[in-house]
Amino acid sequence: MPHTGLRPLWVLLLTLLAGVLVTLSLAPFGLWPAGIASCALYCYLLSTCTPRQALWRGWLFGLGMFGSGVSWVYVSIHVYGYASVPLAAFLTALFCAGLALLHSLFAWTYVRHVRPLPGGMLIGFGALWVLFEWLRSWLLTGFPWLYLGYAHIDTWLAGWAPIIGVYGLSFICAVSGTCLFLAWRSPRPVALLTYATLLAGMWGGGGLLKPVEWVAPAAEQPLSVALYQPDIPQQLKWRREQYPEILRQFDRALPEQYGHDIVLWPESALPRFYQQARDYLDPIARQLQGDDATLITGIPWREAGSPDYYNSIIALGAGEGLYHKQHLVPFGEYVPLESWLRGMIAFFDLPMSSFSAGAPGQALLQANGYRIAPFICYEVVYPDLVARGARAADLLVTISNDSWFGASIGPLQHLEMAQMRALENGRYLLRGTNNGISAIIDHRGQILAKTPQFEEAVLTGEAQVMLGSTPAASFGTRPVISACALLLLLLLVMHHTFWRGGESGTAAD
Repeated sequence: MPHTGLRPLWVLLLTLLAGVLVTLSLAPFGLWPAGIASCALYCYLLSTCTPRQALWRGWLFGLGMFGSGVSWVYVSIHVYGYASVPLAAFLTALFCAGLALLHSLFAWTYVRHVRPLPGGMLIGFGALWVLFEWLRSWLLTGFPWLYLGYAHIDTWLAGWAPIIGVYGLSFICAVSGTCLFLAWRSPRPVALLTYATLLAGMWGGGGLLKPVEWVAPAAEQPLSVALYQPDIPQQLKWRREQYPEILRQFDRALPEQYGHDIVLWPESALPRFYQQARDYLDPIARQLQGDDATLITGIPWREAGSPDYYNSIIALGAGEGLYHKQHLVPFGEYVPLESWLRGMIAFFDLPMSSFSAGAPGQALLQANGYRIAPFICYEVVYPDLVARGARAADLLVTISNDSWFGASIGPLQHLEMAQMRALENGRYLLRGTNNGISAIIDHRGQILAKTPQFEEAVLTGEAQVMLGSTPAASFGTRPVISACALLLLLLLVMHHTFWRGGESGTAAD
């Protein structure tokens, strides 16, 4: 195998670039070929290096990806956590550098154990990539962000999403990249035919599947919905003296929301516990009940006499039900190592940052006789959590407060992931946020209507109840994750059974 011949500086720059390309493939940039180019370049950079070199190159790739893709955490640390610029920059860099260690482990594992296998480069890279994306979804509470598959809501690969979900799309992207790299490196006619056939099957199959309808609209008329985006500045929201003005603002917006079947308010819409806000909410609930309408709102919840409080969503009026958020955001909703970190800097003392986690298996909300699967903020990025709720739901609802991330790319990435959940599960999804982007998303992941960012708005439209279920909703991510693990195991068995000694060196292609 020929050596790449690259000087160390070029290796450094190209590896960082490969990571940045993942970010460019996703919202708001939407350059979906960049994700495939990233995998091709990454394969090239790992094609001849030693396992020890792979550790360094993998970390650089991760630094490029996370440094460009999730550095928006700087906004919440500096602007809303009141950390100085140097401290906020340091904490952001530390966060990205820590996440990059996972790619360092990925690269070492690939070079040391997968690359030498027969087919290890062609399909082993993609299988291992998916397993590491899955690892990021639960390790240290999980950070399932910047998945390759999210770039393909509008490409031919979208046809696969209701079957194999975002992890399956990530596998296809990674394998597409390795095919391009191997075709460039070894342009033998037989090899080129193999790569072309594989690419045609994956992409052509997605194109053929794209028109397939896995679900069907219910006979009932679509639900009329109103999503209120209050755009209350984060710096003012939790100040006690602002509460009366917040209520007056909600009052001014209420007339436009009446007359709809479902009214949706964002996460922690009112900066009070529900028990303290009932004098305001109960009259609204009674009027909506008389109109056979439901208010679904995010609001903190605390039982009398209990030390625990929750980030919750409740249905009022012609609906009922209460949901407590299960997946809490570290530092934003709870503080790890709280006894050590509380009081060190303002970022570790954000308002309402001691929530308790809700129990798994909570009941769905009810609204006008329909079943609503609720998800709060960060939860919508967990495919299995959403799939479990979607199986019995008529409609998906997610509420968020992306004010914490200002005018960064974070809220736009968040919206894209919500679109993928709608596409995977074949359900309409209502997304209500404090300052945007609020949206009505159909069962194919397409945005039917949305609000601008940083503006108060009432978004109205229709949401259709869908019947049936997609394979991705019925089975979750387990089939794809298991298939990737079994694929690597099969390659390993083939290696030890048929490829011994010097033959294994040629099998890696």
